[in-house]
Amino acid sequence: MPRKKQYSMVIDLDRCVGCTACDISCKRENNTPEGFAWSNHIIETKGRFPNTSFRYIPTLCNHCTNAPCVKNCPTTAMHKDANGLTKHDANKCIGCRACQTACPYGVIYFNKKLPHKRLRHDTQPAIAGCTSTGVEVAEKVGAPIGTYNAGRAQTYPGIRPQGIVEKCTFCDHRLARGEMPACVEACPADARIFGDRNDPKSPVAKLLTKHAPKVLQPEKGTQPNVLYINEYH
Repeated sequence: MPRKKQYSMVIDLDRCVGCTACDISCKRENNTPEGFAWSNHIIETKGRFPNTSFRYIPTLCNHCTNAPCVKNCPTTAMHKDANGLTKHDANKCIGCRACQTACPYGVIYFNKKLPHKRLRHDTQPAIAGCTSTGVEVAEKVGAPIGTYNAGRAQTYPGIRPQGIVEKCTFCDHRLARGEMPACVEACPADARIFGDRNDPKSPVAKLLTKHAPKVLQPEKGTQPNVLYINEYH
């Protein structure tokens, strides 16, 4: 039998500069609504001056091997694919939010309202007679919104409809084209390393052998496939 894949991401906290390029590139790539952050971060400051510590931890869907969102989805909208990705089928989603409740990491978002409503109804130019409105830009480019990335729609609705959830897919549409996730490509410090952890020759597998990786909330037993090495300085 062919070896089973398990796509994973290693984040080197020592290399991370906290620039949020990952967050911005993810939002642009996946057309996420205002207030949604498939790629996000945790900022922790502890202690009292001068004895203080600071941590910056990039976050995203952990694509858990033992994914509670998958176990709790009543329609199999949340499911695991052959490459170990935790994916979401928008056509099967009934918006019950059981997956969102089950996820201990807070990385699943619910479209309570029509996504990008502000952009869809932007009819007032910032400078009259000089700048275009959001509606005008969308009409010119022939898309729902002016910043729309049509590539996202290859494997998932380009903009998810009202009444369902959404989350990071490790940019599965880019993986299908042989490309890296947008956040990996955008990182200026090469702090994100992506690949098949079950392939001993992959950079991910080599890093996991060399370092003692950590995961978020290991006590939850979810077996995350986003792993952290080193420390943020």
